[in-house]
Amino acid sequence: MYRDFHAFDRWTRKQVHCLYQALIVAVATRHADAVDIKFLVDGRPVWVALPLVAWTEYKTRTGKIITDPMAIDIAGHYLKTALESGEGVGREMYSLTVEQAIEHLNGVVNDPAPAAPAVPA
Repeated sequence: MYRDFHAFDRWTRKQVHCLYQALIVAVATRHADAVDIKFLVDGRPVWVALPLVAWTEYKTRTGKIITDPMAIDIAGHYLKTALESGEGVGREMYSLTVEQAIEHLNGVVNDPAPAAPAVPA
């Protein structure tokens, strides 16, 4: 759902193209207890860091696991929300809390209108 989508940047009022590029366990790259998910936003790299504790907390609360595709959707949902709300203008990295990660997972699961795929220009 959130691998290739468009969002409207609140401040520029322009549509931006967001494209998922990578999922990396951050322990190896930056010694953080997180999973980093990289998107290209109009060609510019933007990372969304999800805390590893969110996987444990979600399993404890629901008995279900967060899969890699779900993690990508959580990060994409957050990124779309951040861009459209004007949060973090021009940031290269967003770090979510456990509660934010679960909130955006619920947003993905309960979203009646998931992100539409980007249409080639």
